[in-house]
Amino acid sequence: MEKTLSIIKPDGVSKGLIGEVIKRLEAAEFQIVAMKLINMTKAQAQGFYAVHKERPFFDSVTTFMSSGPAVVMVLKGVNVIAEYRKIMGATDYKKADEGTIRKSYATDIEKNVVHGSDSPETAAFEISYFFNRFEIVD
Repeated sequence: MEKTLSIIKPDGVSKGLIGEVIKRLEAAEFQIVAMKLINMTKAQAQGFYAVHKERPFFDSVTTFMSSGPAVVMVLKGVNVIAEYRKIMGATDYKKADEGTIRKSYATDIEKNVVHGSDSPETAAFEISYFFNRFEIVD
């Protein structure tokens, strides 16, 4: 069993997709072991995306991620990182497989509804960025 971070981004929250995303997570038999609604400041978004600070999209993604509420969750399951990434679909929604969250609901490469960790190391950092050990029901 492994854990990953899932974020329903501000565009997903504003479109009323929280329930739809959670429905898909539960259908995939992922356990949601922590969840909360947050509204990141620009500085918090910059800290979360610090690994990308030299990339050209850093300012726009941190502006977007601090533009409204988001839902952060910790998912637990067998091979959950890879399995959740399949359900999310490609970062570029135009390249995402039919039936994925991003193919169904994204409107551009940043406003792509969801985020998921890409490795166990990234998941450990991302989970600890939003949750302390007392907030995770394991």
